Amino acid sequence: MKITGLELHILLAPDYDPGACSSAQDDLIVEVRTDEGIVGIGETDTNPWVARECIRARGTHCMGLGLQEMLLGADPMQPEAVWETLYRGSKMTGRRGALICALGAIDTALWDIKAQTLGVPLWKLLGGNPGRVTPYASLLPTGRTIRDYADSLVAKVKRTKSLGYRAAKLEVCVNGPYSHNGLQEPDDVIVEIVAECRNAVGPDLVLMVDVAYAWPDPATALGVIERLAPFGIEFIETPIDIDDLEGYAFLQERSPIPIAAGEWQNTHFEFLDLADRGKVDVLQPDVGRVGGITEALKVCRIAADRGRKIVPHCWKSGLGIAASAHLASATEHCPYIEFLPLELAESPLRRELLVEDFRIVDGQLELPTKPGLGVDLNREALRKYRVDERV
Repeated sequence: MKITGLELHILLAPDYDPGACSSAQDDLIVEVRTDEGIVGIGETDTNPWVARECIRARGTHCMGLGLQEMLLGADPMQPEAVWETLYRGSKMTGRRGALICALGAIDTALWDIKAQTLGVPLWKLLGGNPGRVTPYASLLPTGRTIRDYADSLVAKVKRTKSLGYRAAKLEVCVNGPYSHNGLQEPDDVIVEIVAECRNAVGPDLVLMVDVAYAWPDPATALGVIERLAPFGIEFIETPIDIDDLEGYAFLQERSPIPIAAGEWQNTHFEFLDLADRGKVDVLQPDVGRVGGITEALKVCRIAADRGRKIVPHCWKSGLGIAASAHLASATEHCPYIEFLPLELAESPLRRELLVEDFRIVDGQLELPTKPGLGVDLNREALRKYRVDERV
């Protein structure tokens, strides 16, 4: 079997809000075609126009090649070998950043092809268990005032509990560089919002908190984290700048709440730094961004060797959720995956991109049983939301 072509779909929600801290409003879908008619699919979470050019741009020398030109003619049944070829051949312009994200979409599609060819769901190919995985509902509020934001989050976490989820993550993005709709509120507001949410759902629902790099230094972060500890938080996500690895180590050694990070990390090499220098408790590889299933599996091994947890990041469509679910099934130390419930998702890409979404039963996600990723793209949605250039 050989790879004969790629199709790249850039998707954009027509009512996207540039002030929102949500990357679920656009997408790059990659389809990898073979000479035997089997097609694999993958997606990645980065600027889709940049990632597309990383794939289709030509190169001029042996370590500055484009991904597409290296991929054509390759054997999709050898995804790990293909990954190494693409990584090595693009090192001059790649190694990290958008090119690795683009490679992640391609790699996911190759694993999809391999599992389809073997007639098994991907989780089985990866050595996973046939049961269910536990999703946490990832909740980004709406609202342009802090009161509207808080009310929206309280309403969403209450709905999450009523839908039967066992866990939820509160996106409390109200200050710092990644704040929602330009909000810049004092740290007291973070504590107040978390308190409101905990009071609204009681003690049984597991709660995580993502503050999106809010605090300027680890000492400031620690002061607020200590105030959040009484609310029984499973982990606090990305409290400080992701490049401050010594700061993460400082927090991990002192924080009463486990520290989580890794949504932006590319390749397992960056996770080695995050685990060993940053000492992070919960590693959060995003399958697309880290470089695909091939690299995500390496990150899972890094976590296992160090006694850390894996909780995959996924703020995109059901395609990325499927990849996370297969990975989680094969990872014993993965207690949760990130999940955007259809009922609470603003993005039409999350709601419409798959023909059929996942079943949540007793708070757990049922694994796909069809070969490969086990999900089908909604072609009508692809046509509806596809754009060639940024608008």
